[in-house]
Amino acid sequence: MNINTFTENILELIRRTSAYLPPDVEQVLSLAKKMEEADSKADFALDLVLQNIGLAKGRSLPICQDTGLLNFYIKCPLGMDQMKIQKAIEDAVVQATQKGYLRQNSVDSLNGKNSGTNLGPGSPVFKFTQTNDSKLDIRLIQKGGGCENMSIQYKLPAEFNGRKFGRDLEGVRACILDAVYQAQGKGCSPGFLGVCIGGDRAVGYDWAKHQLLRDIDDVNPLPELAELENRIMEEANQLEIGPMGFGGKLTIGCCKIGLRNRLPASFFVTVAYMCWAYRRRGVIMNANGEVEKWLYHSPGEFETVVDYPDDFEIPSENVKVLNTPVSEEDIRSLKVGDTVMINGTVFTGRDAVHKYLHEGGELDPIKDGIIYHCGPVILKENGEHKCMAAGPTTSIREEPYQGDVMKKFGIKAVIGKGGMGAKTLEACQKYGGVYLHAIGGAAQIYAKCVKKIPNVYLEEFGSPEAVWEFQVEGFPAVVTMDSHGNSLHKDLMDLSKGKLDKFLK
Repeated sequence: MNINTFTENILELIRRTSAYLPPDVEQVLSLAKKMEEADSKADFALDLVLQNIGLAKGRSLPICQDTGLLNFYIKCPLGMDQMKIQKAIEDAVVQATQKGYLRQNSVDSLNGKNSGTNLGPGSPVFKFTQTNDSKLDIRLIQKGGGCENMSIQYKLPAEFNGRKFGRDLEGVRACILDAVYQAQGKGCSPGFLGVCIGGDRAVGYDWAKHQLLRDIDDVNPLPELAELENRIMEEANQLEIGPMGFGGKLTIGCCKIGLRNRLPASFFVTVAYMCWAYRRRGVIMNANGEVEKWLYHSPGEFETVVDYPDDFEIPSENVKVLNTPVSEEDIRSLKVGDTVMINGTVFTGRDAVHKYLHEGGELDPIKDGIIYHCGPVILKENGEHKCMAAGPTTSIREEPYQGDVMKKFGIKAVIGKGGMGAKTLEACQKYGGVYLHAIGGAAQIYAKCVKKIPNVYLEEFGSPEAVWEFQVEGFPAVVTMDSHGNSLHKDLMDLSKGKLDKFLK
């Protein structure tokens, strides 16, 4: 094998996986956009999602800033040196990180230190299978933390809505529908589901994620599972959770169910929840490391020159403009459902920062400002920081801290995705704050809004966890928690819960 050729082709596989949504996924989202009510929040979300897909392709940069843990599924010919293959893939991963195709996403679980290379124990994940074929089949799934946190495992028998469900397909159905309800918009819906029935705990999660390698339009070879997959699609989309949890017709884009044998004492149902940025690509190589075929690929997809747009548009009507610094009067004038555009300064802040601030840490620049739950991809070019991708992260992780941080620092607005809880809503009422829902996964939309990065604070936390000072223009978001005690997330969860209860009677 020519290792240099092999490494170059793996680097190209990573680039394509990170920046180009597979055609079957993009088709589902494009068709769904036509089904949503015009000018609804679901329509707004999908419009930005589709524009973001085009921007990512045109800029050859991550669709979503959370490029996830890299999962490589490798079918390897007998006799081929797997250690050499793994080392060459790791070299490609380091190069991809340096080029901005990947965010620095590998963190030591004891000391919290970011390796900066996406390498470390268990990172990336390698799943080798030996075959009698002479070709290498390598497939890559990038699954970000937001949707990974929405993956879940159940044990049957179980009880839902006061009704007991047993170890059968009705019980499996109840588990899957509950998983969709629990995810809401936190996993960047619309979601795509991989499910495993059976196995032990570890096998269940592994095989559920493995189902995400299937094509969206394939048909399960087991008729009873094909029927269940179709039923889940019908019922889950009737929950009306919709894109980003804003309500709407598309809640999930596929459901793929697999089986593993189980112990007599155990019956696990495991759901691997994938976000709309359903990133998976693959390649078939010969023994010399040369590409013979790209997988999850449409003919001519990378051979045809396409003039992708280099900017995005949102409707200008009924949009409220927030210019920083914002006043309490500005914030009190906003109501749930308002679309806003932000011009001025916002500060990124994620888990490490919120914990630091909550435990007595100081950061004067953020006072009376706006916090953006975001771990961007940042490169340094010609001595200046440049934002390569900057979508929101899941906000609910900051719920234990957010209210106190708002009080201590006078935070006027919090931006994120998926909504927050009662403590943050109470803080919005007390201190004149608002929660703004950015469109999850739209990393290129928001990167285009960042015009300058004047400063970075707490850089010792690692690039995704540092506080980046962004100067933004035309930054779009939707008010989903206001200073008057209203929460769109709570209202829509109550609505979908009522529909779920009817399905599980």
